[in-house]
Amino acid sequence: MSKPILDVTALPPPDPAPLAAARQREATLTKPEGALGRLEEVTAHLCAWQGRHPPRLDRVEVHVFAGRHGVVAQGVSAYPAAVTDQMVRNFRKGGAAINQLARSSGARLLVHDPFPHWTTRDWTRSAAMDPAECAAAVGAGRRAIGEDVDLLAIGEMGIGNTATAAAVCAALLGGSGREWCGAGTGLDADGIRRKAAVVDAGLARHQDALDDPERVLQALGGFELAAMAGCILEARRRRIPVLLDGFVTGAAAAVLFRLDPDAVAHCLAGHVSAEHAHRALLGRLGLQPLLDLEMRLGEGSGAALAIQVVRAALACHTGMASFAEAGVADRPTGREGC
Repeated sequence: MSKPILDVTALPPPDPAPLAAARQREATLTKPEGALGRLEEVTAHLCAWQGRHPPRLDRVEVHVFAGRHGVVAQGVSAYPAAVTDQMVRNFRKGGAAINQLARSSGARLLVHDPFPHWTTRDWTRSAAMDPAECAAAVGAGRRAIGEDVDLLAIGEMGIGNTATAAAVCAALLGGSGREWCGAGTGLDADGIRRKAAVVDAGLARHQDALDDPERVLQALGGFELAAMAGCILEARRRRIPVLLDGFVTGAAAAVLFRLDPDAVAHCLAGHVSAEHAHRALLGRLGLQPLLDLEMRLGEGSGAALAIQVVRAALACHTGMASFAEAGVADRPTGREGC
């Protein structure tokens, strides 16, 4: 039996002691219990996965992975394939939205284009990647993370990759192209119907792979999806919490989820995008988005913006005074004050 490309065995669990410390501190802060809502959950999540209290956000990275898709020849995107290369150059020159959002969030942006001369094969005709290519992409994602990273935000760039993500989601989670396909880069209604038909053709072509998440990734995925899956998995092994971006990033996480739902327990959804099926995908993954701003850009943009929410959560947790420190009366206990 060959070694799996994505090995989800023996993954480290959350650390209960820092999690308990976070909850104990929250109970002493000058606010009603639970008054900061999900901000309190975010801080607890950081503590559990970083394995320390208080957590830190000294080094935050945004990783954007690029890939090229042969299925673009089927007319699944409103933009030509050349835009992938053009946008990678734009990222590296600092001219894209993700450059501004990463900078404003206090994060280091890393753009990964490990296979600039590779294009996946059209998955309506053959597997998108062979096992060696898929393993190379996963390996590139695993090697992407720097040292002593406290939080990762993950996103992508690849013309045609919402069709690829829709095919991967349909293969992993069930359903047809119509259920998983949206406008992507701006398709009209006819374009979305064509895209859904292409996804259905891909599913029919690869029926024998649908019971194996790794084979789904090879048959219907892309280099950036495989790299993101590798990056997410490596972050888990290194106990680094992850912010996922949009629909395509979620499809990469879904591969790991189908291998073992616990494999993405260290992930938070940075936002829910306006792409048709992203909200449904997050529901299937058991993730509740931090933001809902009707964004549909990709690039890691929603995840980068959510870093600011995470920073705010940590600032409240570490900076607020306790009731005792502030000289503020705590809520009564038992029947006191009745």
